[in-house]
Amino acid sequence: MQPRVFAVVTAVLLAVLGLGSVMVTDWTPKSATAAAAPAAGGQRPGAVPATAAASPSPTGDPAVWTRSTLRNKLMAEMEATDPGVALADLDRISKNKPYTVRFCHPIAHELGHAAVQRYHQDFQKVISFPHETCAAGYLHGAVEEMLANSKDPQGDILTLCAPANTGPCIHGVGHGIMFVTKQDIPAARALCDKFPSQSRRITCSEGVFMQLFAPDEEDEKAKANLPLDKLAAEPLYPCPEQPALYQSACFFYAPTFFLSSHDYANHPEAFSQALQWCLNAQASGGAQDCSRGAGSRTMKYNLDRPDWAAQQCATPKDTWQRQACTQGLVSYYTVNDTSAGAAGRLCAQITDKQIQGYCRSAGGLSGTLD
Repeated sequence: MQPRVFAVVTAVLLAVLGLGSVMVTDWTPKSATAAAAPAAGGQRPGAVPATAAASPSPTGDPAVWTRSTLRNKLMAEMEATDPGVALADLDRISKNKPYTVRFCHPIAHELGHAAVQRYHQDFQKVISFPHETCAAGYLHGAVEEMLANSKDPQGDILTLCAPANTGPCIHGVGHGIMFVTKQDIPAARALCDKFPSQSRRITCSEGVFMQLFAPDEEDEKAKANLPLDKLAAEPLYPCPEQPALYQSACFFYAPTFFLSSHDYANHPEAFSQALQWCLNAQASGGAQDCSRGAGSRTMKYNLDRPDWAAQQCATPKDTWQRQACTQGLVSYYTVNDTSAGAAGRLCAQITDKQIQGYCRSAGGLSGTLD
């Protein structure tokens, strides 16, 4: 396999936006019960005390958000005001209630879709609102909707994000390409190949593979095009068959589908199982990328209990895999929290000394706590 250009691009994008290719996934816990507070006593990780959802908070918000309640609130809010108001509220809620990060990105996608329709495909108007929250999901959704309605998608993929051509926008183009090609990977890859630089092709492919393994839950068309039979028949499909340039992104996002298909919300053992499953990629050279992706998803889905997430990275027997998983943990944590010192705050919460050391190394910190 060629050198991991993907990892370099990831680092650049993380520095630019706190986004990168480790940013987002679109799967939702099965219920409010599976979508909230840290484990306590014998309680399942992710479960909410039975009394928690009984009454609303003093602000009028529910005590426990589900994807549907949060989506409905924000869509109504946007209709009554504008996308900026809804996105600001989404940003507030996702920071105050970290568990909502599990499903805030696809909600932001939906806001982007709706905004394009509201402003009659005036893309510059749509993206004039601050749209970085939830890993730029609003921008991704807007790009998807623009390309889905384009009369010349092959031409528009190169001009839609111009002149800035930011990584998040081109990542969104990758999502949109999957809409245009109906999840046809070779066709989608051919469209990404139209970008003139290698780094932009890789960024485009990140959106492609994220959309493959995690189509928006509310998008019935996208889910209908998901190649479930092939994914069930071949572990890590279609990553081993990809050109070397695109393999890293594919392997990185593959654990997303594994976790959703193993009902991670109700079966927390799925996180350690995903790391074991990633070993299937060793023959193709993708086990490290897959393990980083598993670590990233573990942090995303357990952002409100980082030490528990770190404990999952301690389960593999091989040092390289524990380290790769921890790199994924750190990358997603710093995607969600772009403030100074985020990596240090994460590492300070990790009780396993080996994983804590890997965390500090991944975060560019000294070997001991400051």
